[in-house]
Amino acid sequence: MDFDFDDELNGSAEPAEHDGRARTFPPFGPGKRIGRKFADTWWGNSWIESMERTALDPQQLKKGRRYAFAGQVGSITVSPGRISAPVHDGDQYTPHHTVIRIGTLPDAEWDRLLDRVAAKAGHIAALLDRDMPQDLVNTADDAGVRLLPGYGDLEPECDCPSWDHPCRHAAALSYQASWLLDRDPFVLLLMRGRAEPELIEELRSRNTGRAITAEEKDATGTRAEEAYATAPPSLPEPPTPVQGEAMPLAPLLAAHDAPGIDAEALGMLAADAASRARRLLVATPAEVLAPEHDPWQDAVRLASRIPPSRAAKRLAEASGRAGELPRAIKAWEYAGPAGVDAVDAVFSPPKDLVSRATDTLREAWEGSSAAPELKNWRNRWTIGRDVQIRYGRDGRWYPFRRRCGQWWPAGPSSPGPADALLNVLKD
Repeated sequence: MDFDFDDELNGSAEPAEHDGRARTFPPFGPGKRIGRKFADTWWGNSWIESMERTALDPQQLKKGRRYAFAGQVGSITVSPGRISAPVHDGDQYTPHHTVIRIGTLPDAEWDRLLDRVAAKAGHIAALLDRDMPQDLVNTADDAGVRLLPGYGDLEPECDCPSWDHPCRHAAALSYQASWLLDRDPFVLLLMRGRAEPELIEELRSRNTGRAITAEEKDATGTRAEEAYATAPPSLPEPPTPVQGEAMPLAPLLAAHDAPGIDAEALGMLAADAASRARRLLVATPAEVLAPEHDPWQDAVRLASRIPPSRAAKRLAEASGRAGELPRAIKAWEYAGPAGVDAVDAVFSPPKDLVSRATDTLREAWEGSSAAPELKNWRNRWTIGRDVQIRYGRDGRWYPFRRRCGQWWPAGPSSPGPADALLNVLKD
C-alpha cells in the first residue's frame, strides 16, 4: 500500500506497527525531491554523511538515491541495532532483503545519558516535540555517549550479488531512513537500543526522584507567606557623574616599559578603553546598545584621536589601508562612522529618490547660463569636475570635493542634497 510522499515526509502517516521494541513504517511512495537537500534536519543529514563517508562507489549512492526517490523501498522495520526493508530494482518482482546494522548503547551509557537529559527539561520537551537540538547531542557527548553514528558505525547487508559497500539497495534504505529520522528522533534512539515508551518511563522516574529530593531540601527554607511578607531591600543609588579629566596613561606606562611591549601603543589603547567606558557611564540606553564599529572604522576612530607617532604608523599599517586613512579620518571628523561609510559605499537608491535629487540639484543653477554638467551614478551625483554629492546608507547627504585625483569629504552631512551642495560651495 503506497502513501502520498509529501504526507509521509511531513509525518502525517502513522507507523503500521509499534510493539515497543520494533516499529514498522509503511513504504514511502514515489516523490519528486531532486535538487533539494536530501534530509530536512541536521541530524537526518548527519545520518546520511556517516553512510556516504564509507561508500566505495559513488555510482551506487547515485542509484540508491534514485531508488529512494522512486519509492522502490518497501516497509521499513526499525529495532534495536538494525533497520531492514525489502528493496527492489524496479524491473524484478522479487525484492532484495536489505539490513543496516548500528551498534546499541550499553546500559552504563544509557544511565549517564538519561541522567543528563532528565536534568534539563528543555531536552525532554524537545524530544517530545520530535526535535533533536544540537545542545542535546552535546550533552550526550559530554556524558561520553555518541548518539549519531560516526565513521564506520553503519554496517550494510544485502542478499544481492553486489560486493559494493554499500550496494544500491542498502544506500536506498539509508536515504529513506533519514526521512524517518527527520520526522521522529526517537527512531534513532530505538536503533541505539531503547524504545520511546521505556525512555519516557525512565525519564519520568528520574524526574520524580529529583523532585522529591528538591522538596526535602526546600523543607528547611522560608515559608512562602513569610517570604512574601518580607519587604524588598532598597536598590543602591545610581552612580554619580564622572568628574575631572582623564589621566594620561602613556607616560605612566612608558616608565614601566618592558621588552617587546610598545608603551605608547599600549597607552593609546588603554586610554581609548577608559574613554569609552567613561562615555558608557553617562550614555543613554540607546547609545549603550548601539552596534559596534567594524575593524576598519575602529582603526579610523583610533587614528583620528592620536597625533603622528610610531603608534599611529603601526595602526595605519595594521589596517591594511594606510593610503586611504587620511581621507577616512577627515570623514570621521565630519560625520563619524556614517561619514567613513559614505567614502566607500556604492549602492542604488530608489528610482524616485534619484529623480527627485537630480531635479533638486539642477534647480540650484536654474536661470544661470553657466550651469555645470550634472552626472548621476548610483548614489553619487557629480557636478562639474570638482564637486560630488553622495547619498549615504543612513539617509543623509554628504559633500565631496576632488583633490589630487581623489574625492575628499568636504563638510558635515545634510538632510537634503541642496544643503550638502551649499556646504561644499561655501568651502
